[in-house]
Formats: sequence, structure tokens, C-alpha cells
Amino acid sequence: MNLTRRLLTLLPLAGPLPALALEAATPTLLPLWPEGVPPARRADAPAARGDLGPERVDASGSIGNVSVPTLTVVPPAVDRPNGTAVILCPGGGYSHLSAHREGTQYAALLSTLGVTTFILKSRLQEWGHPAPLQDLLRAVRLVRSRAAEFGVDPRRIGVMGSSAGGHLAASASTLFDHADGRTGAALDSTSARPDFAVLVYPVITMTGPAAHAGSRRALLGTSHSPALLAQMSIEQQVTAATPPTLLLHTQGDKAVPVQNSLLYFDALTRAGVPAELYVFEQGGHGIAMRDGLGNASAWPRRMEEWLRQRGLLTQEAAR
Repeated sequence: MNLTRRLLTLLPLAGPLPALALEAATPTLLPLWPEGVPPARRADAPAARGDLGPERVDASGSIGNVSVPTLTVVPPAVDRPNGTAVILCPGGGYSHLSAHREGTQYAALLSTLGVTTFILKSRLQEWGHPAPLQDLLRAVRLVRSRAAEFGVDPRRIGVMGSSAGGHLAASASTLFDHADGRTGAALDSTSARPDFAVLVYPVITMTGPAAHAGSRRALLGTSHSPALLAQMSIEQQVTAATPPTLLLHTQGDKAVPVQNSLLYFDALTRAGVPAELYVFEQGGHGIAMRDGLGNASAWPRRMEEWLRQRGLLTQEAAR
């Protein structure tokens, strides 16, 4: 199903799109690494041992076995572009990407708010750390370096991720200048720091009972140093330079416990980073934009309010 048809199916969830919005919805696909995808650094990763075979896409739109990372550009509604950009990181435990539910669906909503979105198709467990981080930081650098071309403000480029995609977005928010995210390319000189972050039921920690074992195993393998485990426990990496962040989680999340968001919110607060946290009673993990989950189903409205309060849905400079 192409993107325009998917947007049409999402109208009941995203609300009515402004007239002509769908005419502008023809996606542009951008390669992240036209000079060649960086090699796998994790020695035990399948990608380090040779050809992985073709990419996989199932009937739900879930993508796996990614070897060619890309960005899919979804333009804003034509009558309300505001210059804000969001790079979307779908979840999937670093084993696959829930690209339809946590990518295309979110892009349809953000388009109605005037936001230009970039859906990230990143490398996954076949490559391991730091490949996903490299891909997202390259995406931020690419969008910022071509901001005028995309009609966005280089000071208003955010990241949004769900579940393991939330871990990736939080990683970019804290490790944006880390050596693991650099490849020696000229574009490394462009800032990769996101200007804001929205984290939806995110994986945050890699240690303790709140850790999501599947994401940890897919990203780091079964043999990893304590130092790497600490580095990728993102609550330990927050500084005053971490961007303003909105966190959304459910109390009933049994797969990725709400303690992940609580840990990150506490770290943000201690570092003096502007942050808001919503914890909803109903709903489990991976709720995306489903109806019928009480206040949890209204989380997109809370996100809109937060973006608007920060000046990110107007032509005014972000605060």
C-alpha cells in the first residue's frame, strides 16, 4: 500500500486532513548513506559476517532485516507548514520496525499540524550497536544540512520514538556528540543534537528489573561490557544539553514498565531539562493510536498541546 492510500485509511484516527493535503503527500525517499553504509562494528552481529539477504516486510507493514537505511519524507499539510521537523523512530524491539503503526500513522497526524516528518528506516539487530544510533544521528545531520530545501527551521528539528524507537530517540538526545555516532564523513561536522524529543512508552534503561531484555539482546548482543551497558542505559547519559522532552507511558505497560519513563524524567529534572510526563492508567504496551483506552487514547492531543506551548506549531521561533 502506498503512502497516500495509507493516509486515507488513517483519516478517522488523525482527524480530517486539510484540503489538498493528500496531493502533497507523495513521499520522497532519501538514502542515509549514499557514500556507502558504514560497516557493522559489533563483531558478533550477522552483518559483520556477510550478506544478510533481502529486507522483509510483512502484511502489517512491519519491516525487518534492514541493510539500506532511508528516510521517507512526508510533507506538512499544504496550507499550514510551520517549519518544524520531526524524525520518527518506529518501535519493534530493535528486531523489526512497526513502520505503519508508529511511523506512517504518526506522520499523518503530524502533517495535519503543519509538521514535516521523516520516517526513519534504521538498521536493527542484524547490525547491532552503534548502527541504529549512527542512522538516527546521520538523519538529524542530513535534515539540518538541507533544512532550506525541506522548508524547515534548522533550530526546530525533533525526534519522536516509540518503545525501542523511544530508546533510539533518547539515545540521540543524549549521545548526539558521542564518537559511536560518527563515521568520519564530512556531514559529521553538522550538529546532530535534536531540538526536542517526544518519547512514547520508551525503552530507556538496559539494567535492572525495568530493562526490556529483548531490546537489550537485539542491540547489544549477549556479551557486552558493563561500560557499554551503562552507556546505553540512557537515564545515565542525561546532561543539561539534553533537549526538552515529552514522555508518555501507561501504568499497565507490562512489556516496557513505566519505570523507564520515570527514570528518564527524574534524570531530566535533576539536570534542569524542561520535561513533561504523562502516565495513563489504561492501556498496555504498543498502544499507538488505538481508541477505547480511556485517557491514554488522547495522548496525541497532549503531544499537540506540548508542541504548541513550546512554539513549535507556529512560525515563531521555538522557545
